[in-house]
Amino acid sequence: MKSRRKFIQQSSALGLSHLLLPSFLSKASTKENTPSSKWADGSKLMVSISMQFESGGEPDNAESPFPQNLEKGYRDLPAKTWYEYGYKEGIPRMLDNWDRLGVKVTSHMVGTAVLKNPQLAREIVERGHEAAAHGMNWSSQYNLPYEQEKKFIKDGVDAIKNITGFNAIGYNANWLRRGENTLNILQELGFKYHIDDLSRDEPFVIKVNQQDFAVVPYTLRNNDILLIEGKNFSTDQFFNQVKAEFNQLYFESQFKRRMLSISFHDRIGGTPQMVKSTYDLIKYIQNHKGVSFKRKDEIASLALNDANTIRE
Repeated sequence: MKSRRKFIQQSSALGLSHLLLPSFLSKASTKENTPSSKWADGSKLMVSISMQFESGGEPDNAESPFPQNLEKGYRDLPAKTWYEYGYKEGIPRMLDNWDRLGVKVTSHMVGTAVLKNPQLAREIVERGHEAAAHGMNWSSQYNLPYEQEKKFIKDGVDAIKNITGFNAIGYNANWLRRGENTLNILQELGFKYHIDDLSRDEPFVIKVNQQDFAVVPYTLRNNDILLIEGKNFSTDQFFNQVKAEFNQLYFESQFKRRMLSISFHDRIGGTPQMVKSTYDLIKYIQNHKGVSFKRKDEIASLALNDANTIRE
């Protein structure tokens, strides 16, 4: 019995050494292959928050939580009020919350929503947030000819510029579905980045017509329209999911630069329960060293001007 105990102890020690060695080497290798584990501003992990400004620009009978059983020829009036909540209550509440937390976000604005609620669009910019483009309306653009798609994007940009004075340099297509020509059009119109990409947990740089163009990845995992509306998550589930994502990325930020993306929509993320949960979540994140909150135009600028940024 004594010899068996000794055998188990020896076997355990050998097993642990076998398991620990690759982990150690892997971590060391990661550090060695990464020129810098911090961004140029000194942060290890950047938090990128989207606040989608879409309500007011939706078409009649747009998708909503109500059953899709309305007879043809009738307007979905209850659904209309669901969208109205976004600009009457949602964005104003979120704006106050961002001020309380001391963070700035990026608001992707639909052109027709901006024209319907110009004062609110101006307020977003006046309170220090980025205005980014989100098309002129909720139409698809991936299936448009080059010149029509260019006009669709430019009309949205012009609406933002004319109302807020902000020159949008970031773009988000409807449901991320850009077309084969979209990036060339964005570059031609003076954009610096787009977010219609889910492939990384950090910003990276691509070539568009042999010129650098930034990608600031978006998220479906930490997105209220998918989780709260689409999957009927509770606020506790949303909180815990994003918290788990942050905890893992924060661990990884010890040896590589990371970015956490979170997305809120005016009529969903601006509800009282979501704003309270968001406040608690952001306060939790802010208690960790090396974390910074940045607008997407700031993240794109960091990525474009950093020689260590991943380039594809």
